[in-house]
Amino acid sequence: MDPKPKIIISGGGTGGHVFPAIAIADAIKEKQPEAEILFVGAKGKMEMEKVPKAGYPIEGLWISGFHRELTLRNLLFPLKLLSSLLGAWRIISRFKPDVVAGVGGFASGPLLEVAFRRGVPALIQEQNSYAGVTNRLLARKADRVCVAYRNMERFFPADRLVFTGNPVRKVIQDNRSTREEGARYFGFDPTRPILLVFGGSLGARSVNQAVDANASRLRERQEVQVLWQYGQLYEEPFSRCETARLPNVKAQPFIDRMDLAYAMADVIICRSGALTVSELHFAGKPAILIPSPNVAEDHQTKNAMALVDAGAAWIVRDEEAKELAVAKALELLNDEAARNRLSFNIRKLAMPDAAGRIAEEVLRLAGRGKGQ
Repeated sequence: MDPKPKIIISGGGTGGHVFPAIAIADAIKEKQPEAEILFVGAKGKMEMEKVPKAGYPIEGLWISGFHRELTLRNLLFPLKLLSSLLGAWRIISRFKPDVVAGVGGFASGPLLEVAFRRGVPALIQEQNSYAGVTNRLLARKADRVCVAYRNMERFFPADRLVFTGNPVRKVIQDNRSTREEGARYFGFDPTRPILLVFGGSLGARSVNQAVDANASRLRERQEVQVLWQYGQLYEEPFSRCETARLPNVKAQPFIDRMDLAYAMADVIICRSGALTVSELHFAGKPAILIPSPNVAEDHQTKNAMALVDAGAAWIVRDEEAKELAVAKALELLNDEAARNRLSFNIRKLAMPDAAGRIAEEVLRLAGRGKGQ
């Protein structure tokens, strides 16, 4: 194999796409230190900040999703799509990649479509247990489809599937932190129960509302300590609410050390995006999952049910979160046998070195590209 393969990694939009993409790039660099990697993302999205911080160059396309509800923003979609296709064509013409890897997100579709037309080997990473429409369409032309769940032949050509798992940040996968270290970092007492609540870097409205609606419950259970990450989008309504002012609750917009947060938690309340679910596999902690109803094909519910069916998590529907999420978490904190059972079952689902497996497939395709 050429020691200097040229690789484009495309996608992003959320941490669930960006952080796995960076993990794949890091794994490629471990295997081929001379590899030249270029990211392509969507202008204005978080990858344009996170990727350079991780040490990789990135170029942006003017692209966003098509909104399912009727909105004036949809009128711009055809123009943005054309602009992004032209931008992708220019990037591929200039960079001349040996392979393109799409990890999902707005920029993946245009970049992969141009790669197909230019005859560049291409790989798709599908993170969810239920494949989205875009990836199902793209997979017809892709050379490889890396998946995180079994039985994905119902969505993709079986001869192109590779079961790899989802990439997880090394700081989470190789977490050696103790409960005491985590509690000390966040200012908690390690001898008392700890509930971790988060909704992703931007936050999740219904997860936050579920916590806010249960101030009386949490006031009655002063022994239960709560770390509540309400997200950057929701600082105004939730940073000074009644629950946030309770002495046993620490409310903050962002958690900078998720490894320590996972290490100290006894029970977790969170969404069921692909990245979160994969991190929970390694954290090995009991979780109450509240799937977001605002995602394509309701894939978060399907991700959550994959864990529920394995006896590895509990689920609360979004519309029932206010009533049930905190109540179920407190119930779980009182049931050590149930917590141990969930922890045991969720750890069995972890797929170590998923990033390395995907990196191997990318490099294998890069070798094919060099041979053209």
